[in-house]
Amino acid sequence: MDRLVLATGNAGKARELSILLAPLALRIESLRDHPTLRLPEESGSSYLENARIKAYAVCRTVGVPALGDDSGLEVDALAGQPGVHSARYAGATATDQANVEKLLDALRGVPPERRTARFRCVLVLSAPGWAEISVEGICEGRIADGPRGERGFGYDPVFEPAEETRTFAELSDERKHLVSHRGRAARALIQSVELRSRG
Repeated sequence: MDRLVLATGNAGKARELSILLAPLALRIESLRDHPTLRLPEESGSSYLENARIKAYAVCRTVGVPALGDDSGLEVDALAGQPGVHSARYAGATATDQANVEKLLDALRGVPPERRTARFRCVLVLSAPGWAEISVEGICEGRIADGPRGERGFGYDPVFEPAEETRTFAELSDERKHLVSHRGRAARALIQSVELRSRG
């Protein structure tokens, strides 16, 4: 592809996706490159629906391939919450810190063996003349007792992937991209696009 527009207003996601999806397009743009473009409300009841809403809206408006992303943290002890509401867990205008604090409060007293969780990411590619491509990436892990690390964004300081004793916020970018839900989804998307292109 010549151009790919990332349909996300989250600067952290846009930064990661620009790196992870570099093989897909000669130029990857974000909403910063389209300051007048406004994303529709994430009104879907699933990650797929929300990712699709964003991808289709941007593709229609800009007229080039667009990628929608939706992801969330699913905590087993909280019956899968916050899930699709992860970004708004502590309220519509919640900060990352507020969301993390609410999560840790909800898990207060829950022992380590019951703090299992997973990050789930769904990517949807909408391109003129193409049928939609959607993929999913999952990273299993657990919720730490408190935040650790200075990297990343969102719930990264309290999520320990199963392969690690460190949180996402303590990992190097390279290591995080290898094991994360977003990294796995991005690799699946690249493979799907390559297979379709060959066909």
